[in-house]
Amino acid sequence: MNQAAQASNPAAATERWRDFHRMMWRIRSFEEAASRGLKEKLVLGAVHPSIGQEAIPTGVCAALERSDILLSTHRGHGHTLAKGALAEPMMLELFGKTGGYCRGKGGSMHIADFSIGMLGANGVVGANLVIAVGAAHAIKLRGGREVVACFFGDGAINRGPFLEGLNWAQVFGLPVLFVCEDNHYSAMTRTDAMTAGEGPSARARSLAIPSVEVDGNDVLAVEAAAQALVDEIRAGKGPRFLHARTYRLTGHTAADVAAYRPSGEVDEHLPNEPIRRLAALLASRGVASEALEADRLASEAEMDAAFNAARDADYPPAGIAFEDVQQVGDPQQGAF
Repeated sequence: MNQAAQASNPAAATERWRDFHRMMWRIRSFEEAASRGLKEKLVLGAVHPSIGQEAIPTGVCAALERSDILLSTHRGHGHTLAKGALAEPMMLELFGKTGGYCRGKGGSMHIADFSIGMLGANGVVGANLVIAVGAAHAIKLRGGREVVACFFGDGAINRGPFLEGLNWAQVFGLPVLFVCEDNHYSAMTRTDAMTAGEGPSARARSLAIPSVEVDGNDVLAVEAAAQALVDEIRAGKGPRFLHARTYRLTGHTAADVAAYRPSGEVDEHLPNEPIRRLAALLASRGVASEALEADRLASEAEMDAAFNAARDADYPPAGIAFEDVQQVGDPQQGAF
């Protein structure tokens, strides 16, 4: 919904923003439930929460169509939910249970749902960029109108696939929206301590890819910027770059207490976190505090139900470990 439409129909705009509020609470509640699963040793492996970053997947995915393609990262639960995935099969996947999106084989960092265009999260930092470009090149070759949205963090811009992916996309004019979720930390290190130059946007512009910087904690600004860039991409103008500045309120993983952060840093960022900001805006538009609280409670109930279903579900039979696996022959004899 553009600014003119919002001005002409403020009630519809408010309800759309309320949908954003619900989605951001759903993402946060899922992350809290997933972190609980790790603590209770029901989820094995790492869980990378995106608490504090909910505005970026919510705003970007609001600008996408169901047929558009999504590539995500190890911190991908929010992207997957915002693109339209269901909470229960996501939670089942984290728990390694029957009914998970990848039959319990992928876990937290490798969820995929092709029915909504989600080609998968990726545990290798930056590796999803070249996959996104490959998907975009396929779209261009067959004359499709879909857009590929590729999320990655600020740490990924220091890896080779970033340059390779952006260069290929620009050379061939591919329909990719590159979305850098800049939370200022590369795992447990301040990104500015290990990144030369002027950062993500400057690197995109060095390849002549138009870049827009946005407050990643303002879901309305994210949606507006993403929509404008998606429209340009869909019009055949080539790749675009969205640099969204945000802050994750938790450690790198659910088990990380983030002792490397200066004392008080998280508290300084709390007033600017996206759900609180949108709630204040909705309150100013006349939405009752009880209604906003109901959004939180509904999201928590949904994720509690998904958690309980995953906890109580059966593990898949051991035999499926050998299904969905590519057979390339005996490597000692040579692949065939």
